[in-house]
Amino acid sequence: MTPRALAARLRGSAFRELLRGRGEPPPPGRLLSRSRSLCGASWQQRSPGRREWVQPAAPYTSSPGNMKSFLWEMYNETKKVSEEHIFPARAYFLNPDGIFANNEVCLSDIEIYGFDYDYTLAFYSSNLHTLIFNAAREILIQQHNYPEDLRNYDYNPNFVIRGLHYDVQKGIVMKIDAFHYIQLGTIYRGLSPVPDEQVIEMYEGTHVPLEHMSDFYGKSSHGFTMKQFMDIFSLPELTLLSCVNDYFIRQNIDFEPVYLYKDVKEVIRDVHVKGILYGAVEQDIEKYVSHEEQTSTVLGKLIDSGKKLFLITNSPFSFVDKGMQYMVGQDWRDLFDIIIVQAEKPAFFNDDRRPFRRANQRDKLHWDKISKLEKGQIYKQGNLYEFLKLTGWTGSKVLYFGDHIYSDLADLTLKHGWRTGAIIPELRSEIKTMNTEQYSQVVVWLQGLTGLLERMQIYDDAESRMVLQEWIKERNELRELTKTIFNPQFGSIFRTHHNPTYFSRRLSRFADIYMASLSCILNYNLHNTFYPRRTPLQHEASLWSDQNCASTSKYPYIEGEAQIK
Repeated sequence: MTPRALAARLRGSAFRELLRGRGEPPPPGRLLSRSRSLCGASWQQRSPGRREWVQPAAPYTSSPGNMKSFLWEMYNETKKVSEEHIFPARAYFLNPDGIFANNEVCLSDIEIYGFDYDYTLAFYSSNLHTLIFNAAREILIQQHNYPEDLRNYDYNPNFVIRGLHYDVQKGIVMKIDAFHYIQLGTIYRGLSPVPDEQVIEMYEGTHVPLEHMSDFYGKSSHGFTMKQFMDIFSLPELTLLSCVNDYFIRQNIDFEPVYLYKDVKEVIRDVHVKGILYGAVEQDIEKYVSHEEQTSTVLGKLIDSGKKLFLITNSPFSFVDKGMQYMVGQDWRDLFDIIIVQAEKPAFFNDDRRPFRRANQRDKLHWDKISKLEKGQIYKQGNLYEFLKLTGWTGSKVLYFGDHIYSDLADLTLKHGWRTGAIIPELRSEIKTMNTEQYSQVVVWLQGLTGLLERMQIYDDAESRMVLQEWIKERNELRELTKTIFNPQFGSIFRTHHNPTYFSRRLSRFADIYMASLSCILNYNLHNTFYPRRTPLQHEASLWSDQNCASTSKYPYIEGEAQIK
């Protein structure tokens, strides 16, 4: 059956309303001569042009067992329609290489493009995280006297995900939603899950008070007990924390979680600051830097369109230079109007007391006062206030891309009015998962079953309650499936069972647009406007779907119910 034929079949059906998860009245203009059932609830035409909600009467009350039969009949009919509904739902697959908008952005208004370097211009192979993990583990053993048996732990790239919170006081990693609630089933001490009842006892429920959350930049400081791991470089750190915790617990070694956290944090910093990471990558660039992303093509497209480009990164010049020569070519510096390295973001965006210093290609510093930022020069440190004064690049004509929602994007959005683009590499794999038939089947039926539960809960007799409990159990199993299909321990980085994650909430606040990589820009012309989807609020009816008149070959359209988990 074609999507058009199926939509026509469902247009007047109560079960179409079920799948949408809303109890909207029948479409305007359709006058009812009799009540139309919406899974036990009905709208009746009282007078021309006016409809009223009518509390339904319980059906089949004449003999025992009829209520149970009625509910299972509704269940089977709903499931049948949900299975048919998968076909039109799958017609609106997302494009893994699309660009998604939280806020309207017109590229015609953008004159200047800015970039972070790591995981924005440069992408890395999985070897880099293994390098960070192994180097930090060795420093723990050799310089901090941690047990040598820690070498038995290898880096597992599939254990943690980005955006998780770590309770520094308790040594527990967890996933928290946009409303500060812990998602049960995603709490780990070491490498082992913590039972739900223990979590509820430890936190006196599942809500984490604001004063216990991390500070604005996701850090555990000034009394905050939670640390949020927001950038991709943090994954080896969180994995190492989990492994060391796991070892101490299994060996029954008494330890203070706060000191363990501080030690791991220090050795991870040493891997970066002492040049271990930079040196290894520069010596074997092909092993660590990915050549799959089309960075050179993207920059060339912007230059050919007359755009100005600049780079602001925390990495040292020699490291950036080696990577850019490998990805773009020897003359990569000619593409950029301004190059700033070792900027120390986010302090770069906030501290106006840090002047720029000019450096040469060997990182040797000059002493002259900087009165203008020139093309072809290399600058270190500095601050955004001086940058804006010297360039005049202010407001919404500037679009800056970065992978760290806090350090790269937050201050630019809140304080300086630049447009911001988040690079989220995990997005591509998550969308591919969402496009699978398995995911479509689970989510569509989950939505149908949720709608059925919402309407049938008005029946409160003992027989009905037993049936509803069976449905609730099945719904919980479906929700667990929608988690494990992304990551067995923590699920999607964007959603808990039904709410956005804390990570997703910050992404929507600080990024105007987001995408898997800069290469996604190649799918659009530079006059394109990115419009956020008008998704219905909880009290709004779903009256319109953009997909009705749009091709999915290039643009990121999908029906709202396919996002519900």
